Amino acid sequence: MYGNQIGDMAWMDLSVPDAEQVKRFYQKVLGWQSESVSMSDDGESYEDFAMSSQEEAPSSETSSDRFVTGVCHSKGANADMPSVWLPYFLVADIDVAVATVKAEGGELTTKIKSMGDDRYVVVKDPSGAQCALYQKSN
Repeated sequence: MYGNQIGDMAWMDLSVPDAEQVKRFYQKVLGWQSESVSMSDDGESYEDFAMSSQEEAPSSETSSDRFVTGVCHSKGANADMPSVWLPYFLVADIDVAVATVKAEGGELTTKIKSMGDDRYVVVKDPSGAQCALYQKSN
């Protein structure tokens, strides 16, 4: 489902006030399985979720190959994330991509953030649609 080439969708997330409730919703509606991801915000611990398809993975796949999305609480690093399905598109250089977004009439809706050595930012296109731009570390 996801690609590794520049311009491909690399991931999709959903940040919501109650990730536990939304996780259960998609488990019942789509049959997804969840794997807890330990998080913390100002000393408060909580769980976000990596959701995967229910199908049996071929022996050549790891469980992470079946992940379809993240369902996250709107707190901590995700406090300013929109409560919409948010695709993450790969870019070669996030700084160049951000400059191009601004030059072409788009805007940033978050600051550039880091996840490990990777960097990402949520942007709005000129119509107001949101997505994230994601730069993998080398």
